[in-house]
Amino acid sequence: MASIFTKIIRGEIPGQFVWKDAVCVVMATIEPVRPGHVMVIPREEVAKYTDLAPAVFAHLMNVAQIVGRAQEEAFGVERTIVQILGFDVPHTHVHVIPGADSGAAKFDNATAAPAEEIAEAMAKLRTALIRSGHAEFVAEA
Repeated sequence: MASIFTKIIRGEIPGQFVWKDAVCVVMATIEPVRPGHVMVIPREEVAKYTDLAPAVFAHLMNVAQIVGRAQEEAFGVERTIVQILGFDVPHTHVHVIPGADSGAAKFDNATAAPAEEIAEAMAKLRTALIRSGHAEFVAEA
């Protein structure tokens, strides 16, 4: 059975995408730790990151770094946080979170956010990605 992420990638369930390429997508989480919290998700449904092909894993990390730089610009933070968890959804996903402080690494701080707040944060992130030269991969709102 397809994971919820696969269903979102296929368009069966709505999602707020900021990046799409042949290997992965980047989309908002509905329970962000901080505004701008996104997930880098491979199109291929692989439960554990250790089972990803090395080239796919490297691509995910490259995109996470690009997105992290854009988050630093868009949200005025010095750092971003990258975490790979994968216990709730058996489909590898890399969390990229604007990190104003160490609290951004604590998923206990995640709360459901209003759709308007998520859309506003994703618009800021899309703008920063375009400014940084990645317009060809920026997903339409």
